[in-house]
Amino acid sequence: MSGHSKWSTIKHKKGAADAKRGRIFTRLIKEITIAARMGGGDADSNPRLRSAVIAAKAENMPKDNIERAIKKGTGELEGVNYEEMTYEGYGPGGVAMLVACLTDNKNRTVAEVKYIFDRHGGSLGEPGCVAWKFDKKGIITFDKDKADEEKLMELALDAGAEDVKEEDDEFEVVTAPNDFETVKKAFDDAKLEYSSAEISMIPQMTVRLEGKKAEQMINLMEALEENDDVNNVYANFDIPDEVMEAIG
Repeated sequence: MSGHSKWSTIKHKKGAADAKRGRIFTRLIKEITIAARMGGGDADSNPRLRSAVIAAKAENMPKDNIERAIKKGTGELEGVNYEEMTYEGYGPGGVAMLVACLTDNKNRTVAEVKYIFDRHGGSLGEPGCVAWKFDKKGIITFDKDKADEEKLMELALDAGAEDVKEEDDEFEVVTAPNDFETVKKAFDDAKLEYSSAEISMIPQMTVRLEGKKAEQMINLMEALEENDDVNNVYANFDIPDEVMEAIG
């Protein structure tokens, strides 16, 4: 189980449960608001906002909620001023971790993130301590049972993707950040349905975890994901499938 691809799969499967707690809508509204604040309220000319709106629609967020979040970002409506913060730290077994947050209170968020790290066998680090262990990439994933591998690979490489990887029950298209929108548009134009599309932080190498450290790592990831201020968690761990099954 790799820190990027399979954890993303777990998050996708957990989506329904998260939605019941309102966390998915909360995070999407924050992302839409800050995207609109930084790049304007026109999704056609603001790639980050466009991606956020697509994600919101995929979760069946009402149109009024989306429009209200955009207007709060552009200043047409009064709203909370969110800031982007990224915290770096170490998980069990020395796993490198990046925690991307959207917050209206930095002091609250850093205190909560530190508490979660400490409680689950990790530690919060100084800025720059682990960021160099990750590369920023565009990642577009397709369910295997919904994709034609040959057509997918041909279209991806023609559009400028760096690689197409096979990961368990999905294909993963990797792009340079600057080519992400071009490649995604090629898929949209060809009407190829992807399960997710995002700019992500990919670990250059992974740390293999087993036993107690593997269980601690899963608990740490889940605790961070459950925090309302946490937008994304990136980590360079790998847990063998049989260990993951034993953890349940």
